[in-house]
Amino acid sequence: MALSVIIPALNAAATLPACIEALAGLPGEVVVVDGGSTDGTADVAARLGALVLRAPRGRGRQIAAGVAAARGDWLLLLHADTRLAPGWGAAAWQFMSDGRDRAAYFRFALDAVEKEARTLERRVAWRCRRLGLPYGDQGLLLPRTLLEEVGGMPDLPLMEDVALVRRIGRARLVRLDVAAVTSAARWRRDGWRRRSARNLACLTLYLLGVPPRLILRLYG
Repeated sequence: MALSVIIPALNAAATLPACIEALAGLPGEVVVVDGGSTDGTADVAARLGALVLRAPRGRGRQIAAGVAAARGDWLLLLHADTRLAPGWGAAAWQFMSDGRDRAAYFRFALDAVEKEARTLERRVAWRCRRLGLPYGDQGLLLPRTLLEEVGGMPDLPLMEDVALVRRIGRARLVRLDVAAVTSAARWRRDGWRRRSARNLACLTLYLLGVPPRLILRLYG
């Protein structure tokens, strides 16, 4: 089983090292798809041994470009500001041995000590458990054949992760009990309540049929 990790990145030079270093020992490849960074993201990725590609800005397009260039039969879609906790490899390989027609995601966690972070983590766990809607910052591990079966990566500038997991369907989603630790910088910058409310508003608008290109203006 060959695994390719696809990381869409934009001005992620500060967070990308931790993301890639957490993948150390991976029996596969790391593909970083830069969407036009101005902070040296591509150079950082190359120094860390990743295959670096360039694609038009937008996670959907960037991930699609990475998938097209990747060699693995299995794909792990991962955000540049997320690092997988120790033990992720064993959990992933166990799943890959059994889950040919399913996709897996990791447990959401934030690199923050604030009580608001724990509250948000519980809310995300509820959303995943009850609604079957993990986001891209939890990673998504799936066989290439499944991605092809559901029509490939949605060409969206935002909400591409939600669109993809809805195509897969909650019955084919499995949670791996290993943390995907995401940067809390956005919540600290915007305020915990404001950022969470904005994210919820974006999801609601998308589910109501508002085009992602318009939602992008709200997301910030």
